[in-house]
Amino acid sequence: MKEFDYIIIGGGCAGLSLAYELETHEKLKNKTLAIIEPRIDYKRDKTWSFWKILPHNFDDCVKKSWENFSINVPGKTNYLECKNSPYQSIDSGLFYKKINNKLKKNRNISYFKDIKEINSRNSFIFNSVPNIKKGHLNLWQHFCGVEIETQNDFFDDEIFNLMDFDCEQRESVHFFYTLPYSKRKALVETTWLSKMNDNSQKDYDKQIKKYIEKHLKIKNYEITYKEEGAIPLFYPLYEKEKNKINIGTAGGMTRLSTGYTFLNIQEHCKFIRENIENISNAKRFEISKKYQFLDDIFLRVLNKHPEEMSNIFFNMFKTSPKTVIKFLSNKSNYLEDLSIIFKMPKWMFIKALFY
Repeated sequence: MKEFDYIIIGGGCAGLSLAYELETHEKLKNKTLAIIEPRIDYKRDKTWSFWKILPHNFDDCVKKSWENFSINVPGKTNYLECKNSPYQSIDSGLFYKKINNKLKKNRNISYFKDIKEINSRNSFIFNSVPNIKKGHLNLWQHFCGVEIETQNDFFDDEIFNLMDFDCEQRESVHFFYTLPYSKRKALVETTWLSKMNDNSQKDYDKQIKKYIEKHLKIKNYEITYKEEGAIPLFYPLYEKEKNKINIGTAGGMTRLSTGYTFLNIQEHCKFIRENIENISNAKRFEISKKYQFLDDIFLRVLNKHPEEMSNIFFNMFKTSPKTVIKFLSNKSNYLEDLSIIFKMPKWMFIKALFY
């Protein structure tokens, strides 16, 4: 069986981002790469959104950018700006097409459905498939979204709704998220932060239909696209292995308090590319311990007091939007962290240290 210098397990966001980073910087000129991915056809299946706090390779895959957003709880709405770090939404279909078209031109890159098709004994492996034990005790961000098209102009496509908590909570944390791509087209998503053992929360289609027709008051619309997913709000099992690095969610690149992963993946890929010649001895790239600690406390409060989270999120954004965006994007300094912490219910968070 054929051998390769590098193997990437999983041809999703993390795996393809790394392959693209290596290929475009000519790190595969004299090296071979195998990408292990069971799917044959790549189709749009996800939407990756984030505040553009740093440059990335995929501006041409951005479906829409916004410089204004809102967050609301029953009876109150906060309108905010993000001009310095616009919120971007990437179309996974465009992302897959761009990268695969580029990679397939390189004869040193091959695709396989299963790692058993090649000899991996002497390869350096980048694994993007998380090792997650299925259980009901951990928190997840699980969601379902539909892209709808209305018959008449309805949406203000200059502003997106980050969180709308004016909906059923069912003893968990639940909000809707709306990205208007044009005046007649938008992605409407129902999102839960909860354990996955409550199947009553998974009637996503009913939730979305009710929100569109009763809350947004849209009667005539067509669903043109649907996506569904779940992001673990805990770190997957990690075992250090020789000649192997985990990437993406498997490598701890998901920010646990938010689920944001895309830009963390891009930073990790850049780090790997810069250290590829000595990757076996490179230090482990990870989200700062500061954010790991703060996220742990935040999720303890969320788990213990889900009924308080809508107001906690709402009040957090009462500080400078620029500061909050930097915090959520792992780029805040300690003074900025403190300005956000002071917006939190202090006694509740102090007690969470001892849960």
